[in-house]
Amino acid sequence: MWHTLNKNIVLHNLNTDEKTGLTNEEVEKRKLKYGINKLQDKPKESLFIKFIKQFNDFMIIILIIASVLSAVISYMQGENDYIDSIIIIGIVVLNAIMGLVQEAKAEKSIESLKQMTPQTCKVIRNNNILEINAEDLVPGDIITLEAGNYVPADCRLLECFNLKIEESSLTGETEPVLKDDTNIYSKDVSIGDMKNLAFMATTVVNGHAKAVVTNTGMQTKVGTIAGMIIENESPETPIQKKLAEVGKTLGIACLIICAIIFIIGLVKKIDPFEMFMTSVGLAVAAIPEGLPAIVTIVLSIGVTKMAKKNTIVRKLPAVETLGSSNVICSDKTGTLTQNKMTVTQIESSNKLITSTLSSMCTDCNIVYNKGIVSAQGEATEVALVNNALKQGINKDKLYESFKRVNEIPFDSSRKLMSTIHKVLNGYLVITKGAPDVLLNKCSDIINTSSNNISNLQSRKITALDKNNIQNRNNIMANKALRVIAVAYKYIPTLPSTIKQEDIESNLSFVGLLGMIDPPREGVKEAVSICKQAGIKTVMITGDHIATAKAIATNLGILNNNDLAITGRELDTLSEKELTNNIYKYSVFARVSPEHKVRIVKAWQANGCVVAMTGDGVNDSPALKNADIGIAMGKSRY
Repeated sequence: MWHTLNKNIVLHNLNTDEKTGLTNEEVEKRKLKYGINKLQDKPKESLFIKFIKQFNDFMIIILIIASVLSAVISYMQGENDYIDSIIIIGIVVLNAIMGLVQEAKAEKSIESLKQMTPQTCKVIRNNNILEINAEDLVPGDIITLEAGNYVPADCRLLECFNLKIEESSLTGETEPVLKDDTNIYSKDVSIGDMKNLAFMATTVVNGHAKAVVTNTGMQTKVGTIAGMIIENESPETPIQKKLAEVGKTLGIACLIICAIIFIIGLVKKIDPFEMFMTSVGLAVAAIPEGLPAIVTIVLSIGVTKMAKKNTIVRKLPAVETLGSSNVICSDKTGTLTQNKMTVTQIESSNKLITSTLSSMCTDCNIVYNKGIVSAQGEATEVALVNNALKQGINKDKLYESFKRVNEIPFDSSRKLMSTIHKVLNGYLVITKGAPDVLLNKCSDIINTSSNNISNLQSRKITALDKNNIQNRNNIMANKALRVIAVAYKYIPTLPSTIKQEDIESNLSFVGLLGMIDPPREGVKEAVSICKQAGIKTVMITGDHIATAKAIATNLGILNNNDLAITGRELDTLSEKELTNNIYKYSVFARVSPEHKVRIVKAWQANGCVVAMTGDGVNDSPALKNADIGIAMGKSRY
């Protein structure tokens, strides 16, 4: 609800002051009311309990009963031969130890993969800026956020300056979100669109801000995910179900056959005790005591092979589930795609100049590592610089010849960024940003085939030119490309005061660059192979539906008769409607972790074995409800 309120109302509702913060007395009161700012974990079972649970299987129970009966028979017959009983118990215990060891290894690996929540943060209390333990935060605290910080709790932004936060832990999308403290949103907006809020465990990648803490601990969005993980239990895997069925069938069959033999013996007037011992011996002989051991060994071999491919399998039976899966629900960014924005289309009369100027108007750095040159920084700017590098254009070398002397940083209100460079006869202004905004700042358009940026030529832009540029922009946007426009102008002298209204006017339009996060190598082929094997691949992503549909169509996930749906539309469907229509949908966009749980449960309600694959903790609740979960590069089951 906090995203629906004006920030002044938020401060009033939380009874706090933006300038002075909370008093120490008020903090102590709120600690008692709200508790510490820490995520709870599922209570850990003791080693003994975990060991005992390894015997929670119908077949194992039958084997234990069989071993006891075998020992009793041997004792009553005076043979004192307990070898069979010892072998059976040994097999059962070995099976339990192997399962326990594998689970312990997997849990240790999973613990090492867990992202730690922030340890300290800067807070305003009693009109002083303090650095405190993040666990001590309470709702109403005023905190500051800077680039490189983890967000320590859910917050309503009060002031932000070019603030970008990477929210993959909640949405699965690693593209930073540009925040805005002034906007107010409707109640049903998705998490990815709540741009006036910052969420616990997300990362500030650019800018700085002041915010008021609204929720802490288990009341945060990531706390909700943790609660879902604690509450939800994984269903039995197919092999567990089948072994249970086999065990019950064998048990019942043995009891019936033994009863029949016992009755036949009584009819033929054979000694009842002798017939009882014969029947029990037959039952023991009929139990396949080697089956659990063989199954465990085979599954262990599979787990070992998966481990060599960076796949953590927590429970042995889960590895068999992979072969039984008939639906794969996959995240998009970093799983189906490379998580690397790439320029794929340039619309300009001079593409080399477009690449050159766009590269110069960036803040990212060139990194040199063992002879490999690459860009490092914000994803969009990295795409522009890497695009230039592919064409042999190095931003650092350009800066040696055309020194960057000033700039106007990017601002979300004007959607532009400008840099100023010294050239031979004056200064070169380069501006990049949103095409619709930048086009209105242009009075000319580039008109040269020369690649000499010291002497570019242009002509007056016409209404037809603008119409063509707008049409090309629309076509590129419809392909789900992120489009950046570039323009320039020369100025003879550098003004004493740099004003954006003067610098970013009367520009010459250069071109458009379209970029997208391209599919990972081999994914399209993998989707095709799954389809041939009768496995349906479904995309579940926090990204916008247009981008999701474009990627899904390219990969063969979204076909002619398939539908795509957003999280907001999903909220309008009842559980019954979703279950009955789940086969129609191949793309779920702008979804939350709660939506992912609903989607997986809907597939399972149709008798499907579901695999959930992704690389953010936003997949965890769905993972608990899926039979198997794979994270690319750091898989977990």
